Amino acid sequence: MEIRLAEYTELDEINVLRKQVNDLHTKGKPEFFKEGFSKELQDFLVDIWNNEKCKIVVAVDSSRIVGYSIFSVAHKKETLFMRGRDYLDIDEICVDKDHRRQGVASSIMKYIENYAKKIGIERIVLNMWEFNEEALSFYEKSGFKTYRRYLERCI
Repeated sequence: MEIRLAEYTELDEINVLRKQVNDLHTKGKPEFFKEGFSKELQDFLVDIWNNEKCKIVVAVDSSRIVGYSIFSVAHKKETLFMRGRDYLDIDEICVDKDHRRQGVASSIMKYIENYAKKIGIERIVLNMWEFNEEALSFYEKSGFKTYRRYLERCI
């Protein structure tokens, strides 16, 4: 398996996996996420590709993309009550449903970690939806720890 930056010609194939993420989100939190995977959502990947701050990484096995991640370098400015900080923000990560538990996500995460180290970033963050217990388990096994939570109460 090869982990590398994506090529523009691979965006359609990445969108196949992005639809899996979208379907998971619409099932898990339908009051937030819209059903379907519209042309606008698919085309948004081109905007991400064109954003110089964003990177798209793919896992390729037998010339097929079996996983991807979208991440960017972020900077929070110092405020009166918080220190400024740079970090790598993982926006999306997905492994094809037929290739899970085969080390794909771990390999993608290792690539991202090495990328962060190479550019001098010492912190990787991501947010996830609480209903996604499979993802939470993976992130915790990968060394991620909760440092902030959003809570809701529907009335």
